[in-house]
Amino acid sequence: MSDEVQVSRSRGLQIHLFSEKYVLLWVILILSVLSASISPAFLKLQNLMNILWQSSFIGIIAIGATFVMVAGAIDLSVGSLTAFVGGIIVIALNRLVGTGFHIPGAIAFGVGVGIAMGYLTGLLVTKLRVVPFIATLGTMSIFRSLTLYLANGGEFRSLDWSYTVIGMGELAGVPIPVILFLVYGVAAWILLHNTPFGRHLYAVGANERSARYAAIDVDRVRTLAYALSGLSVAVSAVIVSSMLNSVSSSTTGLGFELDAIAAAVIGGTSLSGGRGSILGTVLGVIVLSIIGNMLVMLNVSVYLQGTVKGVIIVTAILAQRRRTS
Repeated sequence: MSDEVQVSRSRGLQIHLFSEKYVLLWVILILSVLSASISPAFLKLQNLMNILWQSSFIGIIAIGATFVMVAGAIDLSVGSLTAFVGGIIVIALNRLVGTGFHIPGAIAFGVGVGIAMGYLTGLLVTKLRVVPFIATLGTMSIFRSLTLYLANGGEFRSLDWSYTVIGMGELAGVPIPVILFLVYGVAAWILLHNTPFGRHLYAVGANERSARYAAIDVDRVRTLAYALSGLSVAVSAVIVSSMLNSVSSSTTGLGFELDAIAAAVIGGTSLSGGRGSILGTVLGVIVLSIIGNMLVMLNVSVYLQGTVKGVIIVTAILAQRRRTS
């Protein structure tokens, strides 16, 4: 009898270790081993910190995208909004130089703009009943156009190089963007998994009609999800704009929406809504960063990296469909 119990526990442990919750950890481990075999430099602390640093700004945007996707919607405007908010922050910073609070004042203003733009996008979806894909495709074009207009097709450049401390500085040897990423991830995890709002978000994404019958304000929940996406974009815009102390009106944020959606989907977030987690998204971002690092070590053309990401997205979606069928 004891042997049967032992066998049962052993099988249970195997199932537990290879359950969906731990799949990404196994993927990260395997990719790390492969990367280390390609180049011993992969395991150097500086390279590992660089991977986390590269994960930070996309990761924060992906966290915001997770809220929207769990609610059964999508946001394609995050890349253009990153450039727009980053440009607004730099403009505000330059206008406030000499006041003594130009950096925190500009950041606060940019965060407010990001939340407002996300909220307006949410209203476009919920109140005007525009399909999320079409609505955010339109706002993507609007934000990019406004950014190009404000910069006259050029770039926004900060007059204060001390602003770069946020994007390039370190605290106890850890890059500040990585710290911001981790703190933001913990806060988002608490909000999504331990609050009534998070439960309502899952309910809306899983079955909108049932959520309405349960007296959940579906429109309000989805609008707030877009506002959170705008907040995430604004935080990321602070990091991106401070890295080079400038923002390009034409190239900053390009492809961010693809990276964010890919990270969320890899992390188990369903494109149809009602399913996803912050931890999964964070791990998904790290997986993408490790793959990007591997491609660089293998001297794969930058122009082919989009192909790799596209294949990853399609594969993850097919895997989700197989699990739910």
